[in-house]
Amino acid sequence: MSAFQSYWRERLRFLDVHYHAAPDAFRRRHGVIETGRRYQALQGGVVLKNHLGDSVASAEAARALDLPVFGSTVLNAVAGGPCRRALEASLCRLQSEHSGRLLVHLPTVTGTSHRSRLSRSHSNPFCEAAFGEAAAICDEQGQLLPQTRELLAMARDYPLVISSGHASRNEVMRLLDAADQLGTPRLMLNQPANPMTGMSAADLAAIAGPDWLYIEQTALTYLLGYQDWDDFQTVLRELPNVVYSSDLGQTSQPDIEDWHRQSLGWFDDMRLDSKRRDSVWLETPLAMLTP
Repeated sequence: MSAFQSYWRERLRFLDVHYHAAPDAFRRRHGVIETGRRYQALQGGVVLKNHLGDSVASAEAARALDLPVFGSTVLNAVAGGPCRRALEASLCRLQSEHSGRLLVHLPTVTGTSHRSRLSRSHSNPFCEAAFGEAAAICDEQGQLLPQTRELLAMARDYPLVISSGHASRNEVMRLLDAADQLGTPRLMLNQPANPMTGMSAADLAAIAGPDWLYIEQTALTYLLGYQDWDDFQTVLRELPNVVYSSDLGQTSQPDIEDWHRQSLGWFDDMRLDSKRRDSVWLETPLAMLTP
């Protein structure tokens, strides 16, 4: 067990690797500090995700207050797109001890025709304009762009976890092939049940297995009806290297405490034993982020 894992196991009962706090592209329930305080009160930790790009700087401010908050970066066009320089800037801000690997999301604004079921509004007109500009990870023939492959290769030499972002199914398969070829040490499939990716538990079971591949299961994909109960529980009960997260923070969705309470109820209904609960909610997230 790494020093990173030991440190956080003593302090946390769960780690949510996907939560949205203000300031972000959309209006959120809480700012970063309040988010950290609420997770701390539940003996949990949280990784912030921000569609405008970097959340490491905000997380560092929270860590200075001894709050269990981690940052990530989202490589959308407004933040410079999927390129090395945008990523290096976030790495420079990663300065607290026991921060682990930086979670790096490939673009979440991709030009897809999918319209979210979420009820939400942009934080200001500048966010609305910025959110209209898409970024790609593949060319018109469906092959990964050179800069995407460079990011996958960077993870061999830097403390990174590459997340698939809002990739399509074809793009996910290209990422898996490239990660295997390049020796990418950590790749997380970002909420693969979402309609843009559209992967069921059976689809995920067919590709699961490599120790470098992590599968995120969010509460939000179930709450929005993108998954039925059987699919939701199959992922959480049966698949390897599953990371359970909320993907919440929206004003129209449950608050942190409600999600925590609901999750415990779901785990009971699924008959997850304590070992499996700890695995999907703490041990596997820590293993994914360990340097």
